[in-house]
Amino acid sequence: MACVNSSVSYSLYNLRTKSSNLTSATTRRRRLVVRAETGMSTTIEKLGIKIQRNPPEATLSQLGVRKWPKWGCPPSKFPWTYDAKETCFLLEGKVKVYPDGASEGVEIGSGDLVVFPKGMSCTWDVSVAVDKHYNFE
Repeated sequence: MACVNSSVSYSLYNLRTKSSNLTSATTRRRRLVVRAETGMSTTIEKLGIKIQRNPPEATLSQLGVRKWPKWGCPPSKFPWTYDAKETCFLLEGKVKVYPDGASEGVEIGSGDLVVFPKGMSCTWDVSVAVDKHYNFE
């Protein structure tokens, strides 16, 4: 998210300092780029796992993510069953989650807001150490 904010600041700086040298069509294109850079969050659902990549800070604040407990683990592989719905925000790490019975995995990583459904059994394959905020409902 810091990268998105940095590029938006840089793009706005370019608009302000160089706009006198640009045609109105070019200026409009640059404004469109700034708008696109601020809305880079995408949400997908795969194998019952919902992932919002690069959620806006407003979403994280609204959920109270920074006040949730933290959990972490080194690279490892282990089974896990969700006795309750879990929402987590990965601060660091890279994981491939394999729901039981699925032939493929779901990749999650740093900057992802993830929702695991109650009752899901899976295997976590952590390739880069994880640090996350989490909340069970």
